[in-house]
Amino acid sequence: MSDAWEVKRRLARALNEHDLEALLDTFSPDAVLVSPFGIAEGHEQIGWMYEQVFKSFPDFQLLVWYEATGCDAPMMVEWTATGTHLGPILLPSGRELDGTGRPVTFRGTCASFIEDGKIKTHREYFDQLEIYTQLGLCLAEVPEDSESSDAAG
Repeated sequence: MSDAWEVKRRLARALNEHDLEALLDTFSPDAVLVSPFGIAEGHEQIGWMYEQVFKSFPDFQLLVWYEATGCDAPMMVEWTATGTHLGPILLPSGRELDGTGRPVTFRGTCASFIEDGKIKTHREYFDQLEIYTQLGLCLAEVPEDSESSDAAG
């Protein structure tokens, strides 16, 4: 059985190399990935999700700057991701935002449960608003009339 921390480090290397085959090799065939972008189950869905990241940010890079090596269930790391938005990104509304050419930098963390040398469950946590504001998006304003009628209702 391989060292669990080496599995996490292989995942980070595969992400930085945009190597989907190596990336998927770190996950068990029935793995579950949970992130702010959604839930993916199995290699096909997990591969599709990361493929979208690489299309949106062709220069995507991940810098792992902390590993909680004293804990192995779950295995936690903190990271900073960077990239330039050159391809479409799917927004929560369901519409796509074409490449803006804007750079993004965002921080996050992930927790992985590893069984038999493969990632069984991987959860990523990051602030989507941090990304979207860097892409030039903003929150929609709520009309004042809506606020007062909601509060009264």
